[in-house]
Amino acid sequence: MHKDILKLIASKHAEFSKGQKLIAKYITEHYEKAAFMTASKLGMTVGVSESTVVRFATEIGFDGYPALQRELKEMIRNRLTSIQRIEVTNEQIGGEDVLDKVLNMDIDKIRRTLEETSRADFNRAVDSIVQAENIYVIGAKSAATLARFITYYFNLMFVNVKLVHTTSSSEMFEQIMRIGPKDILIGISFPRYLTQTVKAFRFAKENGATVIAITDSPASPLAEDADHLLLARSDMASFVDSLVAPLSLINALVVAVGLKKQEEICTTFARLESIWDEYEVYDKGDQEQESDEG
Repeated sequence: MHKDILKLIASKHAEFSKGQKLIAKYITEHYEKAAFMTASKLGMTVGVSESTVVRFATEIGFDGYPALQRELKEMIRNRLTSIQRIEVTNEQIGGEDVLDKVLNMDIDKIRRTLEETSRADFNRAVDSIVQAENIYVIGAKSAATLARFITYYFNLMFVNVKLVHTTSSSEMFEQIMRIGPKDILIGISFPRYLTQTVKAFRFAKENGATVIAITDSPASPLAEDADHLLLARSDMASFVDSLVAPLSLINALVVAVGLKKQEEICTTFARLESIWDEYEVYDKGDQEQESDEG
């Protein structure tokens, strides 16, 4: 259960010492910066000791400063504007090796995704997809890339896959108006969460469909209505959304579904290979050269 840190600070403000009030003021006004500060750095920034910062965290109900910091990071996920993201990244990375820093951050996101995603939810999601009469997939903004990716591969396995476009709310609802109990909706959304995706999720749930959420946190607005919650870490990298871990999770989902649809997939690809050969879809220059040389 996530705590509203700003409300906690406001409710206990009268009980704070002078030093704690300085910390409270800084967090309230600069929570996006405080979330990435160590206890020592936060203390130096406001002019108090590191121990005062640690006591402050305990005072407002956390086990220690790391727990407070984690909650601050969760809080800002859907609050930061693009400009604030850039500012935070400049402070995090600054003059460091950007390639090394960003790739290692992505490696950490995949590791945390592996630790946090429920195997039971994952397996149940796979079964729901295989058994569905119709499969709807929705994702907007940067998540639209993930939605198109999963739709491409599911279209090779099923004849009932629909990518929901979100150009406008009316268009979106027109595409999912017939969704029902035998169908599923796969919703993909990461901070900043798109209102249209959340609305589509609730509409599908109200109409009896099974809903699968691919998102970043149990606090995500998609999690509330999800029958199967698949968590993938997607922290920011400047103004860019890091989608490495979500894509890796989706790869696993596609592979797992594919293993259950192996016979159909083999038939599909046998036909596709024949079509590709007949219509010269892929360049065979290397093969022809090897044949001539032989």
